[in-house]
Amino acid sequence: MIRLLLAAAIAMATALFGTRLLIGWLTRLRIGQPIRDDGPEGHATKAGTPTMGGLAIVSGAFLGYVLSDLYRGIYTRSGIFVMLAIIGAGAVGLVDDWIKVVRERSLGLNKRAKMLGLLGVAVMFAVLMLEHAPTHTQLSFTRFDQPGLEMGSALWAVWAVLLITGSANAVNLTDGLDGLAAGAGTFCFGAYTVVGFWQFRYPETYDVAHALDLAVVAAAMAGGCLGFLWWNAAPARIFMGDTGSLAIGTGLAALALATNTHLLLPVVAGLFVVETVSVILQIGSYRLFGGRRVFRMAPIHHHFELGGLPETTVIIRFWIMSGLCTAVGLGIFYADSIATGVTGMLGQ
Repeated sequence: MIRLLLAAAIAMATALFGTRLLIGWLTRLRIGQPIRDDGPEGHATKAGTPTMGGLAIVSGAFLGYVLSDLYRGIYTRSGIFVMLAIIGAGAVGLVDDWIKVVRERSLGLNKRAKMLGLLGVAVMFAVLMLEHAPTHTQLSFTRFDQPGLEMGSALWAVWAVLLITGSANAVNLTDGLDGLAAGAGTFCFGAYTVVGFWQFRYPETYDVAHALDLAVVAAAMAGGCLGFLWWNAAPARIFMGDTGSLAIGTGLAALALATNTHLLLPVVAGLFVVETVSVILQIGSYRLFGGRRVFRMAPIHHHFELGGLPETTVIIRFWIMSGLCTAVGLGIFYADSIATGVTGMLGQ
């Protein structure tokens, strides 16, 4: 428990003070976020706000993980591989953000280049986990044997790549309002801190060899998101950019894969799923029904903005939705532990 608290505290402090330094440095260099022309009109005033704040999240999480493990900790391959995936995805996002600010346009890497970068990170993670970490290759919900459909190494690797790229893009789509993605990310990583610690307490049920170290990674990411949110809350002093959104999405998917909770992730990260589905519905409707739109604008948070709700109202209500999704996900996880008799063991 002390390692978890240390990881979260170190990451939060690093992100909190690191973000402030980053704001000053980026402001002096006049490095700011270009705003998309097709976005809500009210967002035009945000042009020039410093971006690439995800650097503080990733740096904070890395330091939190490394330093907390020095306290009676043992670095595990699973924990290291998840952290490497987070750093790798953050690096892809950093290149994208840098191109945006240097070229002073709202588009950085083209879609193919960004996807290739994410694919490289996802493939690296899948190979490392299969070859060098104790990895179950069953399709899993709350534990490796539930539902326990065996996929084999090759299919598991494909599934891992799809889950990572899908999760990274989902968070990227959600990162459109001040503090929205950072707040939701804090909830989700907090949930995986609980999941990892619970699996560590009951290894005979969950069979996750490096569960505690994975919980430390999750706690470090939660702390990093929370520290960054201090400056990213509306009105944002800095944006996380793709550096942060891709790292958060990749981290969540990597933790789900490493903790054998693949299908629980869409429940815990329900807000990100809703945002992604809204974009899919919008594009599908536009192409299939001659330009008809389901929403005023997608992702769905812009729909409510254009409907007249203040940005802060949309953000807080979406945070509530994210918190509820996290609670439902943890409730399902705990209900399954009751079914396995873990809670009975707890009372002994």
